[in-house]
Amino acid sequence: MLVWVRIFSGNNAVTLRVTYTTTYTVLDCLGSHAMANRGPSYGLSREVQEKIEQKYDASLEQRLVDWIVSQCGGNLEKPQAGRQNFQKWLMDGTILCRLINSLYPRGKEPIRKIPDTQMAFKQMEKISQFLQAAEAYGVTSTDIFQTVDLWEGKDMAAVQRTLMALGSVAVTKDDGQYRGDRDWFHRKAQAYRREFTEEQLRQGESLIGLQMGSNRGASQAGMTGYGMHRQIM
Repeated sequence: MLVWVRIFSGNNAVTLRVTYTTTYTVLDCLGSHAMANRGPSYGLSREVQEKIEQKYDASLEQRLVDWIVSQCGGNLEKPQAGRQNFQKWLMDGTILCRLINSLYPRGKEPIRKIPDTQMAFKQMEKISQFLQAAEAYGVTSTDIFQTVDLWEGKDMAAVQRTLMALGSVAVTKDDGQYRGDRDWFHRKAQAYRREFTEEQLRQGESLIGLQMGSNRGASQAGMTGYGMHRQIM
């Protein structure tokens, strides 16, 4: 049985689709900004949120917008300046999915289908797909933001950090898929791998590390036997 429930909270409203079956109940949140517009924070939680918001870089926002538009191409429009506008621009996950797909050759995109939907859980699913694809692309897990950071606007500075890391990896790969100004991102340091022959490895086993001192020039000259008197001149 399918039941539609609409819940009001202040000026916000959310529609729930409740499906009853013999074994479980499924709830879908549809087309609402209620999750993103929770009430104002107070006390300690408000202080913490203010500190997080202070980390947001407005100048970095413009650079990221310019890159995303250049990278995705097409008729993608830029948002108005500001943290909240930047959040709304990205929060449904569509642009993020287009961004990560554009870094792959045609036919090898990691996200095959990008649905155009107003269903909240579907939009959050697209954000999650982007995060998984970004990590698989080379962004370290410590640079990956959480879905709620973007969806609820809890930490847009973390979103910026992920996008900057993604741009750096794209520039470093230099595989012809990056589009935009290369000066927007720094190249990541590349590991320098050296190969040694078995003979070189065997020679290294006979060496004493400098941290352990050196036995060069050492001798027993001038030493007396154990228990014997030492002559003092």
